[in-house]
Amino acid sequence: MSKEKEILDELKKITELLTPKPAPPPPKGFWNEFKDFLNKYKVLGLAIAFIIGLYLGGLVQSLVGDLLLPFIGLAIPGLEDLTTLTIEINSQIFGIGNFLVALITFIIVAFVIFIVVKLTKKWGME
Repeated sequence: MSKEKEILDELKKITELLTPKPAPPPPKGFWNEFKDFLNKYKVLGLAIAFIIGLYLGGLVQSLVGDLLLPFIGLAIPGLEDLTTLTIEINSQIFGIGNFLVALITFIIVAFVIFIVVKLTKKWGME
């Protein structure tokens, strides 16, 4: 009988260890709830990523506007200033230069973000 009791006691201990513990109660008070919100949704990391993204976008816009577009202007005669490019159809003037600059900038920004995401996955960062 003693051996069976020991086995039952061991099984009870194992069951207690495998039973998940209840989640801690949410913190009380406005300040604690605010800190829990910041921690739970990783707001600080999101804010930092947003700020870095803004400056990365500015950097890429400068790269496109100040370095790449002048080379495009040199390569394609008549496009010294791409932003002033217009098309006239039935006496309507369409200014497509700014759109082309925005499109080129978007493609380069998307490519840079793609490379950054690929590198962070390769380095094991999520």
